[in-house]
Amino acid sequence: MIKKIKWIEREFHFDFPVEVFPCIIERLRGTPARLEDIISGLPAKILTVRVDNSWSIQENVGHLLDLETVGERRLADFRNHAEVLSPADMKNQKTHESNHNSNSMQILLRDFRKRRSGLVQKLEELDEEEVARSSVHPRLKKPMRTVDWAYFVAEHDDHHVAQITRSANILRSSG
Repeated sequence: MIKKIKWIEREFHFDFPVEVFPCIIERLRGTPARLEDIISGLPAKILTVRVDNSWSIQENVGHLLDLETVGERRLADFRNHAEVLSPADMKNQKTHESNHNSNSMQILLRDFRKRRSGLVQKLEELDEEEVARSSVHPRLKKPMRTVDWAYFVAEHDDHHVAQITRSANILRSSG
């Protein structure tokens, strides 16, 4: 199995045209459905099991839900011409404190779908100037356009979807 790079170690190059924005929106729109598809066939007993000291499947889903607040703030930052985007909590305190393993997976998925649908709707309302607008990402220390930020969010989604798939495969095979 190929080892996955840690999110914090990822490097990003934002050199694609603004015109890819509709495709990125579709990736963002599709994340809830992909999560539901992966999780639908899993026994409930494995959703809260941690693999290799990483978050459980349920904690990964909860983390994506937690970050929707950051996404909404950052979209507002772009719309308000902020020089620097709002920071994310790199310690993931909200995810650690939320105890997502004690929640219902169905509620987490429902809430994530609702929040993400709202974000996608706001993204679809942007005009070309807003999609091309730039602010500095606080951790990466480099400018990113709204289109770049949307790509960054989609990549983060995929990072966690891949972790969920990996955990599901390991837990299914261990019986």
